[in-house]
Amino acid sequence: MVKLSKILIKMGLFLIAISVVMYLVFFYPIIIQEVKYFVLPHKDKIQVLTSENAQKDKTPGPSQMIPADEEFSIIIPKIGANSKVISNVNPYDPNVYQKALTKGVAHAEGTVFPGQVGNTFLFSHSSTDFYQADRYNAVFYLLNKLSTGDTFYLVYQKNVYRYIVERTNIVNSSEIEYLDGSAEQINSSTATLMTCWPAGTSLKRFVVVGRLVADK
Repeated sequence: MVKLSKILIKMGLFLIAISVVMYLVFFYPIIIQEVKYFVLPHKDKIQVLTSENAQKDKTPGPSQMIPADEEFSIIIPKIGANSKVISNVNPYDPNVYQKALTKGVAHAEGTVFPGQVGNTFLFSHSSTDFYQADRYNAVFYLLNKLSTGDTFYLVYQKNVYRYIVERTNIVNSSEIEYLDGSAEQINSSTATLMTCWPAGTSLKRFVVVGRLVADK
C-alpha cells in the first residue's frame, strides 16, 4: 500500500512537471513580451527613419526607429512593436489570413490605406488552437498596454503617418463593425488595430482606434 502511494505521488509530481513545462512552452512568447515591457524603458513619440529622411551610414539614436518595411509597416513605440504589414488580406478566410499572419500584421481587404480618408483596419490574431498563437499574434501581444493619448505610426510607401489613440475596447469576436469603422471614422482618417484577447486565445477581441494627426 505504501509502495503504491509513493508511485501515485511520483506520477502526480511528474504530471504537474509536464503541465508546467507545457505551459511555459505554449505561453513563452507572452511571458517574454511581458517581461521586456516591464524591464525596458517605454517610448511614445519617436522619429521614424525612412530612406527619405535618414542619414546614410548613421546609426539610429534611442528616439529613432527604422520601419520593418518602408512600403507598409506599423510601429508602436510603447510596446516595442515594429512589423511589416501584409496588404489586402481577406479577414473572413482563415486559410488566407493565417498564412499572411505568419509574415506580419494583416491589412484588411476593402479598408483604406494610411493617409486616405476612411478607416485603415489592421489585425494580428489567430482563431486556431492556442498553442499555435505565438506564430500569429506576437506583434500585438501587448496591444492592451495602449491607452488614450498613446502614439503609433503607420509607414506606407515611404510616408510616415502618426496616429493618436482615441479609445480601446474589448469586444466579442462576432462584432465586425470595426472593420468599416463608425460614421465619424468613414469621414476622417483613422486606423483600427485588433488582436485576440486574452493573449494566446480567441475568446474576444481587443480593439484600438487611433486618429491621424498632422505633425507641426
